[in-house]
Amino acid sequence: MSKIDIIATSTFGLESVVAEEVKKLGYEGAKVENGKVTFTADKLAICRANLWLRTADRVRLKVGEFKALTFDELFEKTKVLPWAEWIPVNGEFPVEGKSVKSTLFSVSDCQAIVKKAVVESLKQSYHKSWFDENGPLYKIEVALHKDIATLTIDTTGPGLHKRGYRRLISGAPLKETMAAAMIQLARWRPDFPLHDPFCGSGTIPIEAAMIGRNIAPGMNREFVCEDWPAISRTLWQDARRETHDLADYDRPLEISGTDIDGEMIHIAKENAEEAMLEDAVTFKRLPVHALSSKASHGSIICNPPYGERLGEKKEVEQLYKTMGQVFAGLDGWSYYILTSFPEFEQFFGRKADKNRKLYNGNIKSYFYQYHGPRPRTRNK
Repeated sequence: MSKIDIIATSTFGLESVVAEEVKKLGYEGAKVENGKVTFTADKLAICRANLWLRTADRVRLKVGEFKALTFDELFEKTKVLPWAEWIPVNGEFPVEGKSVKSTLFSVSDCQAIVKKAVVESLKQSYHKSWFDENGPLYKIEVALHKDIATLTIDTTGPGLHKRGYRRLISGAPLKETMAAAMIQLARWRPDFPLHDPFCGSGTIPIEAAMIGRNIAPGMNREFVCEDWPAISRTLWQDARRETHDLADYDRPLEISGTDIDGEMIHIAKENAEEAMLEDAVTFKRLPVHALSSKASHGSIICNPPYGERLGEKKEVEQLYKTMGQVFAGLDGWSYYILTSFPEFEQFFGRKADKNRKLYNGNIKSYFYQYHGPRPRTRNK
């Protein structure tokens, strides 16, 4: 079993970003589909993908894929898959599922069939009639789409956005994976300034600092598959050693965040300390209308209020007008703004050079991109 199929799941709209990350890890031939990127690699890739992918939701091991129009088909084709190559005799293997545009539309029935088939497969491999399931966790998913069943096992555990540094969060926090995607889509260069004028709990500046210093986002957390006998501890040791070898902890960065809410600034500072990046980012309380910079180039990347709540529309319209006026005064800067507000460009006062549809949670949003002139050298 030298090569295996791995699926990196993602938020809709970020598949190409995840695919680019997979390629940077050295894995070619990634297949991009809605909500996922599939690639073929070795067991070490499971460790490295979990540690390094900044914009994926989780990493899944693909056990098999086939067409299933009946429950008998689903059972028999699931049963012959190599479950014992991954799940030990004491493994815990709950089954979850989903079905879209498929003949087998009852998710609960599909889950029950797959569970039964895996049990029968393991019975044949281990010559046992009962499994206690008191060992490592192997969360199986049966996903049916247009009658094609994909059987996977989650290798991640808590989602990849759980970096471990954000102990304190604001009421509607931006996921770390989305923040990292915004930074990568902005093509920010670590040798130029980056500022977030609506930093909240500090997610965008902290993610930028991690990118700037090449710190693996999963370096300081654990993953469910670390307990799997099929993935040796040596592979994990090698993968984690790589994260330390490649990190540039001393690289100087000009990353900052401001917010009108002083309590959020306090939380952002605590989160930066938790991430051990307090020397890489600065936070201070400042309303957006007071924003200014002496730097001739840089990037503003932000996730301002959307005005989703009743009665906030007029306030948000005025906020976007102010943003347009203030950002226009930052000659040479580029700015990248994520919002679901439908008339954003109208109130901001300028049409974006480019926009991209993204889903921030379940909210359809647009990432408005305004490109400044390309700087030739770093401005001090």
